Amino acid sequence: MMRSTKIILPSILIFLFACEQNIQEPERPELNGKTAIRIQNSSGFFYQNVVVNTGGGRHEYNTIVPSTSSDYKLYEFAYRYAFVELTIDGDLATIQPIDYVGESKLESGYYTYEIDASGSGDRYGRLTLKLVED
Repeated sequence: MMRSTKIILPSILIFLFACEQNIQEPERPELNGKTAIRIQNSSGFFYQNVVVNTGGGRHEYNTIVPSTSSDYKLYEFAYRYAFVELTIDGDLATIQPIDYVGESKLESGYYTYEIDASGSGDRYGRLTLKLVED
């Protein structure tokens, strides 16, 4: 019994270390004056059918599992917040900006929209968005 523990425990540690090494930052696309945005799921919910419209473009991010980030998508421009619509457990959740009056466009660069979700069923009040410059 002791001998098998000596073999299994190091094997598990090597496996976990190898898995950790395979977690990589998403590839950063060439900006060429554009704005790159990825979505981070900061909740414990699965986000499905994720759509983001910054006013400078619209992209689909599909499914984002809890505590992970999507790949970057390029936009002509973006603001510190955007229209976001996604599905959680079959229910739509939406961030609906009224307008961008008084807002400045983000400088060309890499950004993350950290999106969190509450357990509320309120379509327009369930999500929050925090901008992070990467």
